[in-house]
Amino acid sequence: MPLLYEADVCVLGGGPSGVAAAVSAGKKGAEALLVEKGITLGGLQTMGNVIPCMTTWAPNSDTSFVTDLKKHLEKYGIDYDDHNEKSEVGIWTNPEALSYIYDEMCLEANVEVLYNTTFVDVLKKGHSITHLIVQTIDGLKAIKAKTFIDCSGDAILARTAGVPSEHGFEKTGKNQPMSFRFEMGGIDLDKVYQYVTVELGDDFCPTKPPHYEFAEARHRTRQYVLEKFMVDGIASGELTEEDAEYMQAFAIVGKPGTISMNCPELPLQYSASDPLSYSRGVMAGRQMIHRISQYFIKHMPGFEKAYLAKEASMLGARESWRIKGKYYLVEDDYHNQSRFKDAVARTAWFIDAHGEKVSEKLPKGAYYEIPYRSLVANEISNLIMAGRCISASFILQASMRIQLTCMSIGEAAGVAAAWGIQNNIAANDIKWEEIPASHRSYVSK
Repeated sequence: MPLLYEADVCVLGGGPSGVAAAVSAGKKGAEALLVEKGITLGGLQTMGNVIPCMTTWAPNSDTSFVTDLKKHLEKYGIDYDDHNEKSEVGIWTNPEALSYIYDEMCLEANVEVLYNTTFVDVLKKGHSITHLIVQTIDGLKAIKAKTFIDCSGDAILARTAGVPSEHGFEKTGKNQPMSFRFEMGGIDLDKVYQYVTVELGDDFCPTKPPHYEFAEARHRTRQYVLEKFMVDGIASGELTEEDAEYMQAFAIVGKPGTISMNCPELPLQYSASDPLSYSRGVMAGRQMIHRISQYFIKHMPGFEKAYLAKEASMLGARESWRIKGKYYLVEDDYHNQSRFKDAVARTAWFIDAHGEKVSEKLPKGAYYEIPYRSLVANEISNLIMAGRCISASFILQASMRIQLTCMSIGEAAGVAAAWGIQNNIAANDIKWEEIPASHRSYVSK
Protein backbone atom coordinates (compact mmCIF):
# COMPACT_ATOMS: atom_id res chain seq x y z
CA MET A 1 0.00 0.00 0.00
CA PRO A 2 1.64 3.29 -1.06
CA LEU A 3 2.16 5.79 1.76
CA LEU A 4 0.54 9.05 0.73
CA TYR A 5 1.26 11.21 3.78
CA GLU A 6 2.76 11.08 7.26
CA ALA A 7 1.62 13.57 9.92
CA ASP A 8 1.59 14.15 13.64
CA VAL A 9 -2.20 14.46 13.69
CA CYS A 10 -4.67 13.14 11.12
CA VAL A 11 -8.23 14.46 11.32
CA LEU A 12 -10.99 12.60 9.47
CA GLY A 13 -13.89 14.83 8.46
CA GLY A 14 -13.82 18.52 7.53
CA GLY A 15 -16.99 19.68 9.25
CA PRO A 16 -17.09 22.31 12.03
CA SER A 17 -15.39 20.05 14.59
CA GLY A 18 -12.86 18.72 12.07
CA VAL A 19 -11.71 22.14 10.91
CA ALA A 20 -11.44 23.30 14.52
CA ALA A 21 -9.44 20.19 15.46
CA ALA A 22 -6.98 20.45 12.58
CA VAL A 23 -6.48 24.22 12.87
CA SER A 24 -6.01 24.01 16.64
CA ALA A 25 -3.49 21.16 16.37
CA GLY A 26 -1.60 23.12 13.72
CA LYS A 27 -1.52 26.27 15.81
CA LYS A 28 -0.12 24.24 18.72
CA GLY A 29 2.83 23.14 16.62
CA ALA A 30 1.67 19.75 15.36
CA GLU A 31 1.85 18.80 11.68
CA ALA A 32 -1.84 18.29 10.90
CA LEU A 33 -3.59 16.62 7.96
CA LEU A 34 -7.33 17.10 7.41
CA VAL A 35 -9.05 14.41 5.30
CA GLU A 36 -12.34 15.42 3.66
CA LYS A 37 -14.50 13.31 1.31
CA GLY A 38 -15.88 16.37 -0.49
CA ILE A 39 -14.16 19.41 -1.99
CA THR A 40 -15.50 21.90 0.57
CA LEU A 41 -14.78 22.26 4.26
CA GLY A 42 -17.61 23.01 6.66
CA GLY A 43 -19.67 19.83 6.37
CA LEU A 44 -23.30 20.59 7.12
CA GLN A 45 -22.51 24.31 7.39
CA THR A 46 -21.57 24.47 3.72
CA MET A 47 -22.58 21.28 1.91
CA GLY A 48 -25.65 20.76 4.07
CA ASN A 49 -26.86 24.39 3.85
CA VAL A 50 -27.16 24.66 7.64
CA ILE A 51 -26.74 28.42 7.51
CA PRO A 52 -27.22 29.51 11.13
CA CYS A 53 -25.03 28.44 14.03
CA MET A 54 -27.48 28.27 16.90
CA THR A 55 -26.43 29.96 20.11
CA THR A 56 -25.20 27.87 23.02
CA TRP A 57 -27.17 30.05 25.47
CA ALA A 58 -24.19 29.51 27.81
CA PRO A 59 -22.32 32.62 28.97
CA ASN A 60 -18.71 32.97 27.81
CA SER A 61 -18.88 29.76 25.78
CA ASP A 62 -16.87 31.02 22.79
CA THR A 63 -13.49 29.31 22.68
CA SER A 64 -10.63 30.80 20.68
CA PHE A 65 -11.51 29.01 17.44
CA VAL A 66 -15.05 30.42 17.53
CA THR A 67 -13.72 33.90 18.28
CA ASP A 68 -11.25 33.62 15.40
CA LEU A 69 -13.98 32.45 13.02
CA LYS A 70 -16.10 35.48 13.87
CA LYS A 71 -13.15 37.76 13.12
CA HIS A 72 -12.73 36.12 9.71
CA LEU A 73 -16.43 36.56 8.96
CA GLU A 74 -16.23 40.25 9.82
CA LYS A 75 -13.13 40.60 7.64
CA TYR A 76 -15.12 39.43 4.63
CA GLY A 77 -18.14 41.60 5.32
CA ILE A 78 -20.39 38.94 6.82
CA ASP A 79 -22.36 40.41 9.70
CA TYR A 80 -22.48 37.26 11.76
CA ASP A 81 -24.51 38.50 14.74
CA ASP A 82 -28.06 39.82 14.70
CA HIS A 83 -27.47 41.46 18.11
CA ASN A 84 -30.83 40.18 19.34
CA GLU A 85 -30.64 38.46 22.72
CA LYS A 86 -33.92 36.62 22.11
CA SER A 87 -32.79 35.05 18.83
CA GLU A 88 -31.65 31.43 18.90
CA VAL A 89 -29.10 32.12 16.15
CA GLY A 90 -25.53 32.74 17.27
CA ILE A 91 -23.93 33.26 13.85
CA TRP A 92 -25.58 34.09 10.53
CA THR A 93 -23.42 33.35 7.53
CA ASN A 94 -23.40 31.87 4.02
CA PRO A 95 -21.76 28.69 2.74
CA GLU A 96 -19.63 30.25 0.00
CA ALA A 97 -17.99 32.68 2.42
CA LEU A 98 -17.48 29.98 5.03
CA SER A 99 -15.84 27.46 2.69
CA TYR A 100 -13.35 30.13 1.62
CA ILE A 101 -12.70 31.19 5.21
CA TYR A 102 -12.06 27.62 6.34
CA ASP A 103 -9.49 27.16 3.57
CA GLU A 104 -7.85 30.37 4.74
CA MET A 105 -7.81 29.28 8.40
CA CYS A 106 -6.19 25.97 7.44
CA LEU A 107 -3.52 27.77 5.41
CA GLU A 108 -2.79 30.10 8.33
CA ALA A 109 -2.29 27.10 10.64
CA ASN A 110 -0.18 25.15 8.09
CA VAL A 111 -2.82 22.42 7.89
CA GLU A 112 -2.61 20.15 4.85
CA VAL A 113 -6.10 19.46 3.47
CA LEU A 114 -6.70 16.28 1.48
CA TYR A 115 -9.92 16.72 -0.52
CA ASN A 116 -11.95 14.14 -2.45
CA THR A 117 -10.62 11.40 -0.19
CA THR A 118 -12.82 8.71 1.33
CA PHE A 119 -12.06 6.64 4.42
CA VAL A 120 -11.81 2.89 3.75
CA ASP A 121 -10.16 1.14 6.69
CA VAL A 122 -7.63 1.32 9.52
CA LEU A 123 -4.45 -0.55 10.28
CA LYS A 124 -3.73 -1.21 13.96
CA LYS A 125 -0.88 -2.43 16.09
CA GLY A 126 -2.14 -3.53 19.48
CA HIS A 127 -4.36 -0.79 20.86
CA SER A 128 -3.07 1.92 18.52
CA ILE A 129 -4.00 2.95 14.99
CA THR A 130 -0.96 3.12 12.71
CA HIS A 131 -2.52 4.05 9.35
CA LEU A 132 -5.72 5.08 7.65
CA ILE A 133 -6.50 3.48 4.30
CA VAL A 134 -8.22 5.97 2.01
CA GLN A 135 -9.58 6.04 -1.54
CA THR A 136 -8.11 8.91 -3.58
CA ILE A 137 -8.20 9.95 -7.22
CA ASP A 138 -5.02 7.87 -7.56
CA GLY A 139 -6.45 4.77 -5.90
CA LEU A 140 -5.97 3.31 -2.43
CA LYS A 141 -3.34 5.01 -0.28
CA ALA A 142 -2.15 4.89 3.33
CA ILE A 143 -1.86 7.78 5.79
CA LYS A 144 0.38 7.43 8.82
CA ALA A 145 -0.01 9.54 11.95
CA LYS A 146 0.80 9.56 15.64
CA THR A 147 -2.70 10.60 16.74
CA PHE A 148 -6.00 10.39 14.90
CA ILE A 149 -9.15 12.47 15.47
CA ASP A 150 -12.53 11.17 14.28
CA CYS A 151 -14.70 14.11 13.22
CA SER A 152 -16.68 12.12 10.65
CA GLY A 153 -20.00 12.70 12.41
CA ASP A 154 -20.79 9.01 12.03
CA ALA A 155 -17.84 7.80 14.16
CA ILE A 156 -16.78 5.67 11.19
CA LEU A 157 -13.09 5.71 12.13
CA ALA A 158 -13.78 4.89 15.77
CA ARG A 159 -16.22 2.10 14.94
CA THR A 160 -13.89 0.55 12.38
CA ALA A 161 -11.06 0.63 14.91
CA GLY A 162 -13.16 -1.25 17.46
CA VAL A 163 -14.57 1.45 19.71
CA PRO A 164 -18.04 0.44 21.01
CA SER A 165 -20.91 2.55 19.73
CA GLU A 166 -24.66 2.88 19.55
CA HIS A 167 -27.09 4.66 17.28
CA GLY A 168 -30.60 5.97 17.58
CA PHE A 169 -32.84 6.37 20.60
CA GLU A 170 -32.15 3.67 23.17
CA LYS A 171 -35.88 2.90 23.45
CA THR A 172 -36.71 2.66 19.73
CA GLY A 173 -33.46 2.43 17.78
CA LYS A 174 -34.60 5.28 15.54
CA ASN A 175 -32.31 8.19 14.67
CA GLN A 176 -33.48 11.77 14.83
CA PRO A 177 -35.11 12.66 11.50
CA MET A 178 -32.84 14.05 8.81
CA SER A 179 -33.43 17.24 6.84
CA PHE A 180 -32.73 17.98 3.15
CA ARG A 181 -32.08 21.71 3.00
CA PHE A 182 -32.34 23.88 -0.09
CA GLU A 183 -31.95 27.50 -1.11
CA MET A 184 -34.49 29.69 -2.85
CA GLY A 185 -33.55 32.95 -4.59
CA GLY A 186 -35.41 35.88 -6.10
CA ILE A 187 -37.33 36.57 -2.88
CA ASP A 188 -38.66 39.94 -1.72
CA LEU A 189 -37.67 39.44 1.92
CA ASP A 190 -39.26 42.69 3.12
CA LYS A 191 -42.56 41.58 1.63
CA VAL A 192 -42.30 38.20 3.36
CA TYR A 193 -41.59 39.94 6.66
CA GLN A 194 -44.55 42.30 6.17
CA TYR A 195 -46.89 39.37 5.55
CA VAL A 196 -45.67 36.82 8.09
CA THR A 197 -44.55 39.00 10.99
CA VAL A 198 -46.60 42.17 10.60
CA GLU A 199 -49.89 41.04 9.05
CA LEU A 200 -50.11 37.53 10.52
CA GLY A 201 -48.44 38.56 13.79
CA ASP A 202 -45.93 35.71 13.90
CA ASP A 203 -43.75 36.17 16.98
CA PHE A 204 -41.89 32.83 16.80
CA CYS A 205 -38.55 34.49 16.16
CA PRO A 206 -38.02 38.18 16.99
CA THR A 207 -35.94 38.90 13.89
CA LYS A 208 -36.24 41.10 10.85
CA PRO A 209 -34.35 41.41 7.55
CA PRO A 210 -31.53 40.89 6.84
CA HIS A 211 -31.44 38.53 9.83
CA TYR A 212 -34.82 36.93 9.39
CA GLU A 213 -36.31 33.58 10.31
CA PHE A 214 -39.78 32.08 10.14
CA ALA A 215 -40.98 28.59 10.95
CA GLU A 216 -43.84 26.17 11.48
CA ALA A 217 -43.98 22.80 13.24
CA ARG A 218 -47.15 20.77 13.57
CA HIS A 219 -48.19 18.64 16.53
CA ARG A 220 -46.35 20.81 19.03
CA THR A 221 -47.62 22.42 22.21
CA ARG A 222 -47.44 25.89 20.68
CA GLN A 223 -49.62 26.89 17.75
CA TYR A 224 -47.52 28.33 14.93
CA VAL A 225 -49.05 31.13 12.86
CA LEU A 226 -47.92 29.54 9.59
CA GLU A 227 -49.47 26.14 10.35
CA LYS A 228 -52.67 27.08 8.50
CA PHE A 229 -50.62 28.17 5.48
CA MET A 230 -49.02 24.73 5.28
CA VAL A 231 -52.21 22.79 6.12
CA ASP A 232 -54.02 24.59 3.29
CA GLY A 233 -51.48 22.98 0.97
CA ILE A 234 -52.46 19.55 2.24
CA ALA A 235 -56.13 20.34 1.63
CA SER A 236 -55.41 21.46 -1.94
CA GLY A 237 -53.30 18.40 -2.69
CA GLU A 238 -50.16 20.45 -3.34
CA LEU A 239 -48.43 19.24 -0.16
CA THR A 240 -48.39 15.96 1.73
CA GLU A 241 -48.75 15.56 5.48
CA GLU A 242 -44.99 14.94 5.67
CA ASP A 243 -44.23 18.13 3.68
CA ALA A 244 -46.21 20.23 6.15
CA GLU A 245 -44.93 18.59 9.34
CA TYR A 246 -41.97 20.96 9.72
CA MET A 247 -40.91 24.08 7.88
CA GLN A 248 -38.21 26.60 8.76
CA ALA A 249 -36.38 29.24 6.77
CA PHE A 250 -33.37 31.47 7.40
CA ALA A 251 -32.18 34.47 5.41
CA ILE A 252 -28.63 34.06 4.13
CA VAL A 253 -26.58 37.07 5.17
CA GLY A 254 -24.51 38.33 2.25
CA LYS A 255 -26.91 36.86 -0.34
CA PRO A 256 -29.81 39.33 -0.68
CA GLY A 257 -33.12 37.80 -1.70
CA THR A 258 -31.99 34.28 -0.80
CA ILE A 259 -33.36 32.00 1.89
CA SER A 260 -32.12 28.66 3.17
CA MET A 261 -35.03 26.34 3.85
CA ASN A 262 -34.39 24.12 6.87
CA CYS A 263 -36.75 21.54 5.47
CA PRO A 264 -38.11 19.18 4.42
CA GLU A 265 -37.67 17.07 7.51
CA LEU A 266 -37.72 13.48 6.29
CA PRO A 267 -40.12 11.00 7.90
CA LEU A 268 -38.60 8.81 10.62
CA GLN A 269 -38.70 5.78 8.32
CA TYR A 270 -35.54 7.13 6.66
CA SER A 271 -32.54 6.33 8.81
CA ALA A 272 -29.22 8.17 9.13
CA SER A 273 -27.54 4.87 10.02
CA ASP A 274 -28.85 2.59 7.26
CA PRO A 275 -27.27 3.00 3.78
CA LEU A 276 -30.30 1.93 1.75
CA SER A 277 -32.73 3.90 3.89
CA TYR A 278 -30.50 6.99 3.71
CA SER A 279 -30.38 6.80 -0.09
CA ARG A 280 -34.12 6.33 -0.38
CA GLY A 281 -34.48 9.34 1.88
CA VAL A 282 -32.50 11.44 -0.60
CA MET A 283 -34.98 10.63 -3.38
CA ALA A 284 -38.01 11.18 -1.18
CA GLY A 285 -36.55 14.44 0.12
CA ARG A 286 -35.92 15.77 -3.37
CA GLN A 287 -39.57 15.21 -4.25
CA MET A 288 -40.55 17.05 -1.08
CA ILE A 289 -38.23 19.96 -1.98
CA HIS A 290 -39.93 20.44 -5.32
CA ARG A 291 -43.43 20.33 -3.85
CA ILE A 292 -42.59 22.81 -1.07
CA SER A 293 -40.71 25.24 -3.33
CA GLN A 294 -43.49 25.31 -5.92
CA TYR A 295 -46.10 25.80 -3.21
CA PHE A 296 -44.24 28.80 -1.78
CA ILE A 297 -43.82 30.35 -5.23
CA LYS A 298 -47.57 30.07 -5.85
CA HIS A 299 -48.89 31.12 -2.46
CA MET A 300 -46.40 32.97 -0.20
CA PRO A 301 -46.28 36.77 -0.62
CA GLY A 302 -42.73 37.78 -1.53
CA PHE A 303 -42.04 34.52 -3.37
CA GLU A 304 -43.77 35.50 -6.63
CA LYS A 305 -40.46 35.67 -8.54
CA ALA A 306 -38.65 33.07 -6.47
CA TYR A 307 -36.92 29.98 -7.79
CA LEU A 308 -35.21 26.87 -6.48
CA ALA A 309 -31.57 27.93 -6.39
CA LYS A 310 -29.64 25.05 -4.85
CA GLU A 311 -30.05 21.73 -3.09
CA ALA A 312 -27.78 20.71 -0.24
CA SER A 313 -25.16 18.19 -1.30
CA MET A 314 -25.61 16.12 1.87
CA LEU A 315 -28.54 15.31 4.12
CA GLY A 316 -28.69 16.98 7.50
CA ALA A 317 -28.21 14.14 9.96
CA ARG A 318 -28.83 15.32 13.51
CA GLU A 319 -27.70 12.03 15.03
CA SER A 320 -26.39 8.71 13.75
CA TRP A 321 -23.72 6.81 15.72
CA ARG A 322 -22.31 7.76 19.10
CA ILE A 323 -19.28 6.20 20.74
CA LYS A 324 -19.17 4.76 24.24
CA GLY A 325 -16.18 6.45 25.81
CA LYS A 326 -14.65 6.82 29.23
CA TYR A 327 -17.52 9.06 30.34
CA TYR A 328 -21.06 8.72 29.01
CA LEU A 329 -23.05 11.96 29.18
CA VAL A 330 -26.72 11.55 30.07
CA GLU A 331 -29.80 13.73 30.42
CA ASP A 332 -29.17 14.25 34.14
CA ASP A 333 -25.92 16.04 33.25
CA TYR A 334 -28.03 18.60 31.41
CA HIS A 335 -30.60 19.15 34.16
CA ASN A 336 -27.99 19.00 36.96
CA GLN A 337 -25.73 21.47 35.13
CA SER A 338 -22.81 19.08 35.60
CA ARG A 339 -19.29 20.42 35.99
CA PHE A 340 -16.11 18.45 35.32
CA LYS A 341 -12.47 19.09 36.17
CA ASP A 342 -11.58 17.89 32.65
CA ALA A 343 -14.27 19.99 30.93
CA VAL A 344 -13.47 21.08 27.36
CA ALA A 345 -16.63 23.07 26.54
CA ARG A 346 -19.89 24.39 27.95
CA THR A 347 -23.35 24.66 26.44
CA ALA A 348 -26.95 25.28 27.43
CA TRP A 349 -28.73 24.60 24.13
CA PHE A 350 -31.95 22.84 25.05
CA ILE A 351 -32.59 19.14 24.49
CA ASP A 352 -33.75 19.24 20.88
CA ALA A 353 -34.44 15.61 19.96
CA HIS A 354 -36.71 15.90 16.92
CA GLY A 355 -39.33 13.19 16.99
CA GLU A 356 -38.76 12.29 20.65
CA LYS A 357 -38.29 15.09 23.17
CA VAL A 358 -37.85 18.85 23.22
CA SER A 359 -37.18 19.85 26.81
CA GLU A 360 -37.41 23.04 28.79
CA LYS A 361 -34.48 25.44 28.64
CA LEU A 362 -32.03 25.90 31.49
CA PRO A 363 -32.32 29.13 33.49
CA LYS A 364 -30.51 32.15 32.08
CA GLY A 365 -26.79 31.92 32.82
CA ALA A 366 -26.92 28.18 33.53
CA TYR A 367 -24.98 25.57 31.57
CA TYR A 368 -23.42 22.13 31.74
CA GLU A 369 -19.93 21.05 30.72
CA ILE A 370 -18.55 18.36 28.42
CA PRO A 371 -15.60 16.34 29.80
CA TYR A 372 -12.55 15.29 27.82
CA ARG A 373 -13.30 11.72 28.88
CA SER A 374 -16.33 11.76 26.55
CA LEU A 375 -13.92 12.29 23.63
CA VAL A 376 -11.77 9.19 24.24
CA ALA A 377 -12.30 5.47 24.76
CA ASN A 378 -10.39 2.71 26.52
CA GLU A 379 -10.04 0.57 23.39
CA ILE A 380 -7.78 2.79 21.24
CA SER A 381 -4.94 4.77 22.79
CA ASN A 382 -4.21 7.31 20.04
CA LEU A 383 -7.75 8.22 18.97
CA ILE A 384 -9.89 11.22 19.94
CA MET A 385 -13.50 11.74 18.87
CA ALA A 386 -15.07 15.17 18.32
CA GLY A 387 -18.37 16.58 17.12
CA ARG A 388 -21.81 15.00 17.39
CA CYS A 389 -20.45 11.44 17.73
CA ILE A 390 -18.90 11.77 21.21
CA SER A 391 -19.90 9.57 24.15
CA ALA A 392 -23.43 10.60 25.10
CA SER A 393 -26.97 9.27 25.28
CA PHE A 394 -29.45 10.00 22.50
CA ILE A 395 -31.26 12.64 24.56
CA LEU A 396 -28.13 14.44 25.81
CA GLN A 397 -26.60 14.40 22.33
CA ALA A 398 -29.62 16.37 21.15
CA SER A 399 -28.34 19.28 23.25
CA MET A 400 -24.59 19.19 22.53
CA ARG A 401 -24.83 18.58 18.75
CA ILE A 402 -25.06 22.24 17.69
CA GLN A 403 -22.27 23.70 15.55
CA LEU A 404 -20.69 26.11 18.03
CA THR A 405 -20.38 23.40 20.68
CA CYS A 406 -18.98 20.94 18.12
CA MET A 407 -16.38 23.54 17.13
CA SER A 408 -15.26 23.93 20.74
CA ILE A 409 -15.11 20.15 21.20
CA GLY A 410 -13.04 19.86 18.02
CA GLU A 411 -10.74 22.64 19.18
CA ALA A 412 -10.09 20.77 22.44
CA ALA A 413 -9.38 17.57 20.51
CA GLY A 414 -6.73 19.36 18.43
CA VAL A 415 -5.16 20.96 21.50
CA ALA A 416 -5.06 17.61 23.32
CA ALA A 417 -3.62 15.76 20.33
CA ALA A 418 -0.74 18.22 19.99
CA TRP A 419 -0.10 18.23 23.74
CA GLY A 420 -0.04 14.46 23.94
CA ILE A 421 2.45 14.13 21.08
CA GLN A 422 4.74 16.82 22.47
CA ASN A 423 4.71 15.24 25.93
CA ASN A 424 4.65 11.57 24.90
CA ILE A 425 1.22 10.92 26.47
CA ALA A 426 -1.33 8.67 24.79
CA ALA A 427 -4.46 10.55 23.71
CA ASN A 428 -6.75 8.48 25.92
CA ASP A 429 -4.44 8.92 28.93
CA ILE A 430 -4.33 12.72 28.76
CA LYS A 431 -5.60 14.50 31.85
CA TRP A 432 -7.07 17.67 30.38
CA GLU A 433 -6.96 19.39 33.75
CA GLU A 434 -3.18 18.78 33.95
CA ILE A 435 -2.50 20.65 30.71
CA PRO A 436 -1.38 24.20 31.65
CA ALA A 437 -4.37 26.52 31.67
CA SER A 438 -2.65 28.85 29.20
CA HIS A 439 -2.43 25.97 26.73
CA ARG A 440 -6.02 24.77 27.07
CA SER A 441 -8.87 26.05 24.92
CA TYR A 442 -11.26 25.87 27.86
CA VAL A 443 -10.78 25.96 31.63
CA SER A 444 -13.65 24.96 33.92
CA LYS A 445 -14.62 27.67 36.42
